[in-house]
Amino acid sequence: MNPNNAFSILDREVGAQHPPFIIAEMSGNHNQSLERALEIVEAAAQSGAEGLKIQTYTPDTMTIDLDEGEFHISDPDIPWAGSSLYQLYGEAYTPWDWHQPIFDRARELGMIPFSTPFDETAVDFLEELDTPCYKIASFENTDLPLIRRVAATGKPLIISTGMASVAELDDTVRAARAAGCRDLVLLKCTSTYPATADNTNILTIPHMRELFGCQVGLSDHTLGVGVSVASVVLGASVIEKHFTLKRADGGVDSSFSMEPEEMAQLVVETRRAWQALGRPQYGATDAERKSIQFRRSLYIVADLQAGELLTPENLRAIRPGHGLPPKYLERVMGRAVRRDVKRGTALAWDLLS
Repeated sequence: MNPNNAFSILDREVGAQHPPFIIAEMSGNHNQSLERALEIVEAAAQSGAEGLKIQTYTPDTMTIDLDEGEFHISDPDIPWAGSSLYQLYGEAYTPWDWHQPIFDRARELGMIPFSTPFDETAVDFLEELDTPCYKIASFENTDLPLIRRVAATGKPLIISTGMASVAELDDTVRAARAAGCRDLVLLKCTSTYPATADNTNILTIPHMRELFGCQVGLSDHTLGVGVSVASVVLGASVIEKHFTLKRADGGVDSSFSMEPEEMAQLVVETRRAWQALGRPQYGATDAERKSIQFRRSLYIVADLQAGELLTPENLRAIRPGHGLPPKYLERVMGRAVRRDVKRGTALAWDLLS
């Protein structure tokens, strides 16, 4: 696979030669309200995000209903502390009968809707909805049977790489390709919520592209837009951010999700970063040519009569730039002018005797 080759998700080209594909991840920020979920879709579209992602699971496809031992989240540094896994997924999951109206609304607004499946029943269901691509979450990136099932659909596959070692990613990529995946994106991801900039290590992005020969991007759990913008400079062609209407509304992922104004800023600034990459360039661009006149150059700054010598008092390097370049100052100093010269005349070789 050539990492420079773009591929399409529907009619959206994804690759280094195209602006980054920005995905708004709804996750559980609908707060169990379909009306709010549809408002999130609309706000994401208005913000300029092109992809709208949800998650497809139920509490029972994720875990068992048990609130003790390792099934209870007790670590106070985790946003969902105090809940059982089953309770968390019951609060966060997107009811499957909501998927169609969410997909329909996204499509009406020109977005590309898709989802993260967490088991084979979710893949079967999403195939019925004709999802155009799939996302594998970081916590499932070692679930090779699931990856093979998704890859077998032949649709583009986006995989978050949080926590995965190089050996694990190698297994993942090999499994995906062997099962039929042609179009693959690996997203650098730090699986902490929120993540911090100093724990993001986005220099992994170009390294990952070279190592696995695929498109790369960022699943960004940091606050703000800085990390995402920087990732574009390193070759990220896909950026995913959690999205909500308002963090103050609460919700399972609200604390590390973007609000609409922030998403709009992300869209603008990542595109600017991509546009700024350009190519190695020296000398004046077409846009700069008019500015050349404002460089410094050598000018006669006092009226001179034919035969007078150039001195620091009558010759200076000033703006504008119509005279000889300043590099010739020492070479011409002390030479005589061959005719009368008025103050404010640009120095040229034919003025010198």
